[in-house]
Amino acid sequence: MKFLFLIQVPEGAHPAAPGDGDPTVWLEETSSRRLLGNQTADWSTAKTVRIRGGKTLVTDGPFAETKDAIAGFDVIECGSVEEALEIAAGHPVAAFGAVEIRPFVE
Repeated sequence: MKFLFLIQVPEGAHPAAPGDGDPTVWLEETSSRRLLGNQTADWSTAKTVRIRGGKTLVTDGPFAETKDAIAGFDVIECGSVEEALEIAAGHPVAAFGAVEIRPFVE
């Protein structure tokens, strides 16, 4: 099964201490099952596109109703949802942000 991990951090969040939030160890531990991933640019560069009434509406920023923003993503190959949850819990951002897990449609 493939899962999309959306790495979310609160606006202005920084790890609690030097080294916290450093994904190096997590990346090494998941290298055999991590298919793709990257950090995204700051959310101030984001644009959101919606079509309403046949018109294209573009707004600045990720989501108007939230203080959290997607800071990166990973695509992970796992055997089960439970395994994906365990891997996500090991991600350093889970300590101060969140890792949203979404399975791909098979």
